[in-house]
Amino acid sequence: MKDLRQADNPSVKPSAHPTVKTPLTGILIANLGTPEGTDYWSMRRYLNEFLSDRRVIDLPRWKWQPILQGIILTKRPFSSGANYKTIWNEEKGESPLMTITRDQTAALREKAQAEWGDRVMVDFCMRYGKPSTSEVLDRMVKAGCRRIVFLPLYPQYAGATSATANDQLFRALMEQTWQPAVRTAEPYFDRPDYIDALAASVERKLEGKVPAKLVASYHGMPQRYLMQGDPYHCQCQKTSRLLRERLGWPEGVIDTTFQSVFGREEWLKPYTVDHVADLARQGHTDIAVISPAFAADCIETLEEINGEIRESFEHAGGETFTYIPCLNDDPAHIDVMMNVIRDNLGGWV
Repeated sequence: MKDLRQADNPSVKPSAHPTVKTPLTGILIANLGTPEGTDYWSMRRYLNEFLSDRRVIDLPRWKWQPILQGIILTKRPFSSGANYKTIWNEEKGESPLMTITRDQTAALREKAQAEWGDRVMVDFCMRYGKPSTSEVLDRMVKAGCRRIVFLPLYPQYAGATSATANDQLFRALMEQTWQPAVRTAEPYFDRPDYIDALAASVERKLEGKVPAKLVASYHGMPQRYLMQGDPYHCQCQKTSRLLRERLGWPEGVIDTTFQSVFGREEWLKPYTVDHVADLARQGHTDIAVISPAFAADCIETLEEINGEIRESFEHAGGETFTYIPCLNDDPAHIDVMMNVIRDNLGGWV
């Protein structure tokens, strides 16, 4: 028993014992990721990591990698880089997703330190690109984090988003000699505070009016994933329904659609780009679009929705297209994140 007591008591450690940090609790938020620049090689590195993820493209490697390396990564970095250039934060030399995620982290850090002081450490990582999950986890462990709450910034769960973020965390844990205890947060798509924050953003942007159509555009995924048991489609539908009920709007005002289709197989429908054109042809020339699946504005919202999807609507005769920004670092959104974190910190601080 004496030896055990000595091992647990910093004051009686052997002189050659490695330094033991004061135990901290870590809060680590994770987003999708971003290229480091808009040039060809930055885009190629990012797209290669993203499109090589088996959670994103689940084709056998022998079939997919020759297509990816020989065809897609030869051409797509040019077009993707051009798209990123239209939204790039030139002042900070980074994408809006990076800027917003950093701002979210700063806001969470301020609130967490006000509530728990120096007992907590708040940081962020990206599933693809930098800062990587592995490097940030390693930094937190070296700082003394013995417990970590991991919050993927995806309101709805999907294998290609929440699950792959968790996968990367677990892979990073395998590199640690002394692994911290970890809690992964559940999706928050139906939390009342999240729905309230969404509704407030709609009311603020539309100034209280009820539109003929509000299109809730979610990131798409292959229809096959739904049939394999992925709950994403159902959670998106529930988010739209709860948002409509919270706003007090009649049925039929909010349409749930899916964007960012990739490849030839059938994805979740209706496709946003086609649906907004159909609405215009049906006489709905004044619509609004919101993206409840994204915690931060990014290439899919700032360029795809305000570019390709807006153009599809206008070319079909649409007149007024109102994009409602993501919740980003809105105080109500930060409060939602803090509430999720508090729920997962139970008994730890």
